[in-house]
Amino acid sequence: MPPNLPAWRTRAERFDAMVIAAADDLARRHPEITQMQFAVEEVPPSDPAPWEKGVVLGRGFAAEPRAGLPARIVLYRRPITSRAADDAELAELVRRVVVEQVALMLGRRPEEIDPDL
Repeated sequence: MPPNLPAWRTRAERFDAMVIAAADDLARRHPEITQMQFAVEEVPPSDPAPWEKGVVLGRGFAAEPRAGLPARIVLYRRPITSRAADDAELAELVRRVVVEQVALMLGRRPEEIDPDL
């Protein structure tokens, strides 16, 4: 497909691009975010942590220096997309989940990471 047609990228690719755009935008204000990895999985694992109520939209994983792993944030595409009515709402929800997970990883409030929330 030519790049100017709507089906040029799949829904999954568009979702990935939204995650990257949200992370890149936040990294301009908070350079420590560049040290984190962002990933997308279709659905969360079927064994939620005891404190997780309902369907999980994203998770953060602390860095594991001994294993050479940086801090990681995973967003779950299907639960997020099922909550959005259109692309604009989806982009807003993706950004919100990214901000919330980054805030948890940095031990800060989401409003400190993105005052526009």
